[in-house]
Amino acid sequence: MLKQRLLTAIILIPLIVWILSLSTQIVAYVFMSIVVLGAWEWAGLCGIKRNLYALVVALVLLMLYWLWQQQSTGELYIYILLLAGCLWWLLALYWVLRYQQGQSLVPTSPFIKALLGFFILLPAWMALLILHKAYGWHSVVFLLVLIWAADSGAYFAGRRWGARKLADKISPGKTWEGVAGALVMSSVVSLAYGLSMPLITSFFLFMLLCLLTVLASILGDLLESLFKRQMNIKDSGQILPGHGGILDRVDSLTSAAPIFVTGLILLGSLF
Repeated sequence: MLKQRLLTAIILIPLIVWILSLSTQIVAYVFMSIVVLGAWEWAGLCGIKRNLYALVVALVLLMLYWLWQQQSTGELYIYILLLAGCLWWLLALYWVLRYQQGQSLVPTSPFIKALLGFFILLPAWMALLILHKAYGWHSVVFLLVLIWAADSGAYFAGRRWGARKLADKISPGKTWEGVAGALVMSSVVSLAYGLSMPLITSFFLFMLLCLLTVLASILGDLLESLFKRQMNIKDSGQILPGHGGILDRVDSLTSAAPIFVTGLILLGSLF
């Protein structure tokens, strides 16, 4: 399993970096394809027809991309989408906390869960496009590295010192020591990036935003684990050898991207 994971990562990481170095239009369509695949997997978690749901998501993405290009009218709607994504993750945090306390508020209705998929996938896609166009492809690479560093820090710290469970009713393997490791590793990455970017208006606030982004990424991971537990499955799919499905790889990004980009907008670093 580990060998498969490493081989997949070795192939995917250079490919992702190369794609991000291309134009925002190309990146938009590549990410659109990934989101549609994620939607196909999400439909499986909802218990609805996968192909139909993926088609609907694809059409909505095309509409959003067209709207985004209408600079006179589309900008407001895109900001509303980002705000809706951030508000959704506040609700998701409440659900995760209550589930850990023994009360499940997570909907079981396939229709409601299908609607939630739009709040999980679409704001993240839009946030990455805004980040790519307004701040450059390297900023998207930074966000990905930030999350990967957090994941690695959580894994190794959890294995070495993990004792206190973070959310044992949702994901028994996660610990508070792992969270600490994630914050330490991500702080190193954000410190190095922040010092190299003179355009960042407030270094201290940028560091805080990165820590908040990492915490949001952990929430995204927990939420997907919660939905998988509800459906009694281990992985969202098998498209990536050793890594599971698309959602298993982007769950942290779906929550981190809207928070990070919205924070940058509020800091005035993008515009």
